[in-house]
Amino acid sequence: MEGGGGGADAQAQPVAQAPPAMQPMQQLSRYESQKRRDWNTFLQYLRNHRPPLTLARCSGAHVIEFLKYLDQFGKTKVHASGCAYYGQPSPPAPCPCPLRQAWGSLDALIGRLRAAYEESGHAPESNPFAARAVRIYLREVRDAQAKARGIPYEKKKRKRTQQQQPPPPPPPPPQHQPGAAAGEASSSSSAAAAAVAAEGSGSSAAAAAATSQTGGGGGGSTTTTTASAAAPTTATRV
Repeated sequence: MEGGGGGADAQAQPVAQAPPAMQPMQQLSRYESQKRRDWNTFLQYLRNHRPPLTLARCSGAHVIEFLKYLDQFGKTKVHASGCAYYGQPSPPAPCPCPLRQAWGSLDALIGRLRAAYEESGHAPESNPFAARAVRIYLREVRDAQAKARGIPYEKKKRKRTQQQQPPPPPPPPPQHQPGAAAGEASSSSSAAAAAVAAEGSGSSAAAAAATSQTGGGGGGSTTTTTASAAAPTTATRV
């Protein structure tokens, strides 16, 4: 009995709940991760700069200096003007020309750093990555690499969605003028009256012809009767 009671007490004890599992941190997108790495790399470059340079004193010239510093880590062959393969997109043999950062990589890097600068709480007006000198430098790098590698960089044109224009409305039906309609009605009435008059004339002519024939027949009968009546008189006298 006591053992049963002990079992009931054991079942009545509350079960300790396990602590909730920690939710995993929200994973950053590839773009956000790359932007954070680029921003940390630039800040490290400023700390190692001689003389030391702060972000507040950074200008477009310092950004261009940073881009040139990155060329030593580039992997794109850029032929020199005196190279035999200058302007050839697919050289048949290797050459001693240096490796550089591709223009597309530098352009994308500046875009990420420009966004990171503003996201860190700085004013867009003082953004050194948006300086005009940086844009000019990137344009010069693009043109130089296009000539050296023989690969023109064409700006991608955004395809504008063509709005479907509704079909033109059908032409309105021809409108008859009241005067023309009245003239047509009068012409129709005149034609109908002329037809009726023609029919009436034909009927009168037919009636006259019938009367003439009837009168001619009657005259013949009268003459014959008169002659017949006169004949006995002449015979009596003889």
